[in-house]
Formats: sequence, C-alpha cells, structure tokens
Amino acid sequence: MAASRPQHSLPLFVCQFCRRALRAPAPRRFLSSGPSYRADDRPAGPSKDERLSTPLNNAAPTSRDAASRRTGGSPPSGSFDFSGILDASPQSLITEEFGRNYNLSQERQKPHRLHVYSHKHNTHLTLSQPSRSAADTPSSRTAGATATATEQKKMVDTLLSMSTGNIGFRKAGRGTYDAAFQLAAFMLKQIQERGIWRDMNRLEVVLRGFGAGRMAVTKALLGTEGRHIRGKITAVLDATRLNQGGARAKKPRRLG
Repeated sequence: MAASRPQHSLPLFVCQFCRRALRAPAPRRFLSSGPSYRADDRPAGPSKDERLSTPLNNAAPTSRDAASRRTGGSPPSGSFDFSGILDASPQSLITEEFGRNYNLSQERQKPHRLHVYSHKHNTHLTLSQPSRSAADTPSSRTAGATATATEQKKMVDTLLSMSTGNIGFRKAGRGTYDAAFQLAAFMLKQIQERGIWRDMNRLEVVLRGFGAGRMAVTKALLGTEGRHIRGKITAVLDATRLNQGGARAKKPRRLG
C-alpha cells in the first residue's frame, strides 16, 4: 500500500498573498476593551461586582485623607475650602462695590448723544451721556472735592447745553448759518478742553429740524473743529417731527 501523502490546509496552486487572506482570522473580543488575564495572572483586589456593590460611604480612604489623619485630622495648609462659597447664595457674593462697578461698566458701553435742534430762528446743541452719578462723571462741576455727598450722588445725564444766544448773537442773527457754525465750533472746543471726549466710547448725532444750523453743525463735525470726536461717531439719526393730521395750521400771512 502506497504511503499516504501529507494533506495541506490550502491547495498548492494558491499564491502566497491569497493564502494569508484565506487563513482563519484571530478571535477578537467585542464585549470588553480591557486587557485579558489568565486565571493565575489576574491582579489582586476586589472584582468589578464587589466595587459596584460597595457603598460610597464605605469607600477606601484616599492618600490625602490618610495623610490628614496622620497629621492630626486638619486639611493641608495650602488647600482652600470651596464648600462655603458653593453653599452661599449669589446675592451674598455680590458686594456693593462690585455692583457699582458692574453698573458703571454697563453704562459706559452706551453711547453719548449730541442733539442738534435747528429751526429758522435759532440752533440748540445738547450733549448727553448715559445717566450716571456725578462722582463717576469727571467733567461734571459737582464732582470736585468741595462737593457734598448729596451732590456727588446726583444723577447726571446732560453735560453741555447751549444755543447761539450764549455766544453773543442777538435777535435775527441767531438763526443764521454763521451763528450755528460758531456755536458748533465753541461746543466742540469745550468738549476738548473739559476732556469729555476721552470718556466717549461711541457718539450718536441726533438731528432735528431743517434750519440753517443743520448743515452748519454737519460741516463743523467734518472739519478741523471735530477731529477729536469725528472718529467716535457711530450713527447719525434724524428725529424731526412730522405732522400727521392734528390741528389746523395757522392762516398764512398775506402781504399787500
């Protein structure tokens, strides 16, 4: 009887690359991502089920707790107890000084406003700021050292207010273009001399009316007189009031 030939797991005509692909893959563990141990190599310690069944109050003490027990039970000197801060109410953490500074920072983000009221007889300019106390307004006259406590707590929102009559124009001369331009130049000079422009983050120009002062103030802001605050202007608003119905207009004057 002829000797039996050894049986091959793969046919002889299969190439080496295909043999690797046809071989059975190594078994994989899909249910756990942890390392596998043999029975005699398993690390010492409680099992997973034992750790889960142990209550949290009976957990093993940490090294820090053991060190504190050895030193007499007091926590380390460099540690800080946050339990008192976490248990406190939010209102108790906000002091009066913190609230005052927070409100002041919120108010400083609001823009200043330059109101221009121009009609055919006169031009009025008013510079206002977000309402704040006189003590927080360096340009206010009541913020000096001689001011009383009541004056320092007084709320200030109007910084400057003037018309063409305050700079020497009288009667019909108050409604001219030249008077409005000189008024705008004088106010811009006062803003620079008093240092008000340093406290400005943003400035809004509010125009009202269609008098000659409307164009005069615009030219002053665009000229050399407004170089200090021109870059702070973020908006130009028109607040002119328009008649919608209402009372009957006055009878027009007829000459001749």
